[in-house]
Amino acid sequence: MSPDKLVYMANQIALFMESKPKAEGVAGLASHINDFWEPRMRRQFFGLIDSGAAGFRPLVLEAAAQIRRPAPV
Repeated sequence: MSPDKLVYMANQIALFMESKPKAEGVAGLASHINDFWEPRMRRQFFGLIDSGAAGFRPLVLEAAAQIRRPAPV
């Protein structure tokens, strides 16, 4: 998946979760990614986060700590 598409998808989830109280939004975003993104997508997500990729909404960056990091391939 293109990095732009992955950032877009994470930000779309964040936009929805931003309508909730902060802690609930962070937990909801992390839960959604943990439940519905396959390990390959989460691996790419963390690759972008770790490299300092720009474009993620602040809620995505906060939720990253609660997202399961898949084992390397």
